[in-house]
Amino acid sequence: MKEVKKLLYRNEKRYIWSGDDLHTDAGKITKEDLEKGKETVKSHTQKEFRIHDATFHDQLEKIKRGPQVMLEKDMGMIITTCGIGKDSIVLEAGTGSGKLTATLAHTAKKVITYEKEESNLNLAKKNVEFLKLKNVIFLKRDIYEGIKEKNLDAIILDLPEPFRVVSYAKKALKSGGFLVGFIPTIVQAESLVKKAEEEGFINVKTIELIEREWFIEGRKVRPKSQGLHTGFICFFRY
Repeated sequence: MKEVKKLLYRNEKRYIWSGDDLHTDAGKITKEDLEKGKETVKSHTQKEFRIHDATFHDQLEKIKRGPQVMLEKDMGMIITTCGIGKDSIVLEAGTGSGKLTATLAHTAKKVITYEKEESNLNLAKKNVEFLKLKNVIFLKRDIYEGIKEKNLDAIILDLPEPFRVVSYAKKALKSGGFLVGFIPTIVQAESLVKKAEEEGFINVKTIELIEREWFIEGRKVRPKSQGLHTGFICFFRY
């Protein structure tokens, strides 16, 4: 993977530049023109593009994908609800391709991630390395067998049976720390809430985030979709 250097816009279309000549449906833009550092650039057909520096999110979109369904709407809610910041130490389980891992690491002081599948772990490591993040500890470990870390600010579970982790999480979190379960069905959410409350956790909230993008062009306004469901998020504090 090449580092994303710039983002180019023309009308509603978006293009990523990673270091070579950029070929678009509106013509070719040379590497030399893109390296001049201007706010706009023209293709060989004289079509104009706006240029912006690539953000972390732009880089994140470039990573290789694996088994991952969590989207930015979900990750943003988790980070803000748990108050994850520059001093936070976070553990996650179910690394997948490392998209959540990287997003957490971009915000937190340190992220520890458990993954039992070697292929997922290797993919996530490559993605985090591509994003130049140095504060992630990767562990090939099954969280259903326990948590060794202590005094954690948050534990985030993207697993089929998160209720199996609740008793371990209680011992690993600091007082007031957050336990989060991201799960696809409401039946799983019900099982997690029941177990967490039995273990003395407070169910802060259980939510479903629906994202619906809109098309706006002059007076033409309509939704682009019926709404995107990815899963339910359960938040607990102990």
